[in-house]
Amino acid sequence: MRAVIPILLMGLAAAAAAQDKGHPSAPAAANMRAGAERLVAALPETGRAQAVRPFEDGDRLDWHYTPRSRNGISLKELDRAGREAVHDLLRAALSASGYRKVVNIIELELVLREIETFGWMRDPERYHLTIYGAPDRARRWGWRFEGHHLSLNFTLAGEKMAVDTPSFFGANPATVASGPRKGLRALGEEHDAGWALLESLGDAQRREAVISERSYGDILTRNRARVEPLDGAGIPAAKLDERQRALLWKLVETYARSFEPGLAEARLERARHGGIEALRFAWAGSTARGRAHYYRVQGPLFLIEYDASQGDGNHIHTVWRDFTGDFGRDLLREHYAAARGTSHRHR
Repeated sequence: MRAVIPILLMGLAAAAAAQDKGHPSAPAAANMRAGAERLVAALPETGRAQAVRPFEDGDRLDWHYTPRSRNGISLKELDRAGREAVHDLLRAALSASGYRKVVNIIELELVLREIETFGWMRDPERYHLTIYGAPDRARRWGWRFEGHHLSLNFTLAGEKMAVDTPSFFGANPATVASGPRKGLRALGEEHDAGWALLESLGDAQRREAVISERSYGDILTRNRARVEPLDGAGIPAAKLDERQRALLWKLVETYARSFEPGLAEARLERARHGGIEALRFAWAGSTARGRAHYYRVQGPLFLIEYDASQGDGNHIHTVWRDFTGDFGRDLLREHYAAARGTSHRHR
């Protein structure tokens, strides 16, 4: 028995060391916790009451990407310190390129204000920040930044792990045609990477990849709280050559790399599940540029959708969904289960 005890202790120590090595998203989780605490501290008491809701609040799963009324506190209601704290929190969660996308998408509200008949309704200050639960080093909590064409949702297991789906980025116009922001392409990388892959396909490959001559009018999963895999239509990566597979993976990376490096790597780990051969690429709509089109990439655990049905292809909606991990569902449950029997504890 004496010999067994040291072995058991060694096993527990090894498990604890593996746990303490940490999830790739842990640095971002720690930075987001600190950033959210600074934000809450910068708010007046009435602002905190608006911004902070219980973690279990059903609003946490009720996400949208259209102009509408929202809970939380808007940029319009914040003073300079509060706005800076919101942007600091966004920077903690996003890469430099991802943060630029957010800023550019918000600025597109000013473009729409100039070109739309009812443009006066567009407002770059109608973006809302909501915190769910109390930012904590150990307990679960979450936050969302949301407005027209943006919905960024984060769920955290203290400072040990963060989940960043669902995430929605949109752009209208996708390419600004005139005015002081002429040439701005907020989601140009997502557009270009999809077209590069489609145009690399041979005739037989394209016949398999193109699943409809018409696009769908929007992303198929819309703003559902939970999604299931779509049908297995499209061309599997197993039928792509090495160069085409590289283009497919570059497309996946384009979406993941909008987020902080550790969060991006956690996404890519999920995307690698089953190997790149398990991925499928599907296209719908026109195969001529400047017209309505749609594409998606689907793997065993995740789905990327891109839709440019409106405005002759000049209005983009994109989303990344995780079939079991959106809003931290199964991923956090797995994390807490893995912590049992180690020195890592949750409250």
